[in-house]
Amino acid sequence: MTIVVGYTTRPEGRAALERAIVEAKAHEEDLVVLNVSEGDGVRDPLLASETDLDEVRGLLSHAGVEGKVRQLVRGKDAAEEIDSIATEVDASLVIIGLRKRTPVGKLVLGSNSQRILLTVDAPVLAVKA
Repeated sequence: MTIVVGYTTRPEGRAALERAIVEAKAHEEDLVVLNVSEGDGVRDPLLASETDLDEVRGLLSHAGVEGKVRQLVRGKDAAEEIDSIATEVDASLVIIGLRKRTPVGKLVLGSNSQRILLTVDAPVLAVKA
């Protein structure tokens, strides 16, 4: 089976990655690390650099976890991409990081985390930074 983790370079993304490595090792599962840009990838703070992705690959290797690092820049939002990849690999678990948001922020901006929790068929583990 495979675990899918939504990754960003922010603290919540790093926390999700750290937990995903622990879960993958504990259950002897492969890991798909997914970094998504909702736009065209230009000036997107959520889009990891190649250096960041190399660091992720190094963490997986050092931990002895088999995994793939995928970066998608297709204009779809993170919730849609994570749901799609989780279905594609028949994920046993999806791990996401959460950040604190104000009530107004939740209302105006929506919540990818909430959509992932409600739409992904696999179990979802949400971690805080």
